[in-house]
Amino acid sequence: MAKGIIGKKLGMTQIFEADGKFIPVTVVLAGPCTVIQNKTEETDGYNAIQVGFGEVSEKKVTKPEKGHFAKAGVAPAEFVKELRLDAPSDLKPGDVIKADVFAAGDLVDVSGISRGKGFAGTVKRHNFGRGPMKHGSKSHREPGSMGPMHSGPGGRVIKGKKLPGRMGGTNATVQSLTIAKVDTERNLILVHGSIPGANGTCVVIREAVKGK
Repeated sequence: MAKGIIGKKLGMTQIFEADGKFIPVTVVLAGPCTVIQNKTEETDGYNAIQVGFGEVSEKKVTKPEKGHFAKAGVAPAEFVKELRLDAPSDLKPGDVIKADVFAAGDLVDVSGISRGKGFAGTVKRHNFGRGPMKHGSKSHREPGSMGPMHSGPGGRVIKGKKLPGRMGGTNATVQSLTIAKVDTERNLILVHGSIPGANGTCVVIREAVKGK
């Protein structure tokens, strides 16, 4: 069964290894997470557990959400996420998942909402190459040809073409990151490297799909 936990990104710092080498790490306040619902393939078509993290006032919870939390017998949570599983889980509503589900040296995939960067062109958004920079060129940072021309009603821009538009603000995942340290007393997980999202946003830490 795949392991996972949700938490809040606190920021980046650095720690020192035994040989004196320092490594950059991202600090995540991971858990404690309360299990809200256990989904199985028989009842829901797939295996997953729904977990909640963080405290929130009941005034900020909608009436359907309040009933969902009450049915599970748990307090309202600020963040609610689903963790997909390969097999049914033994966890029940009300059970708690803590940071000790992972250990130093584990490989994990971290998902979060990337920072929004507003409207961006193709050079910044998709790494397009620029046009000629010499005098007379009028296509320094333009995307170039949009598609083939036809002598009829067939010329069009193909769906999915990389174009200028809103950049960032989407779910992003960084794979195969190493956990540098786990502080079980303060529920902190230190991940080697950077992870998506701004400080204070919700992130999901799962067991790595690759490199097991």
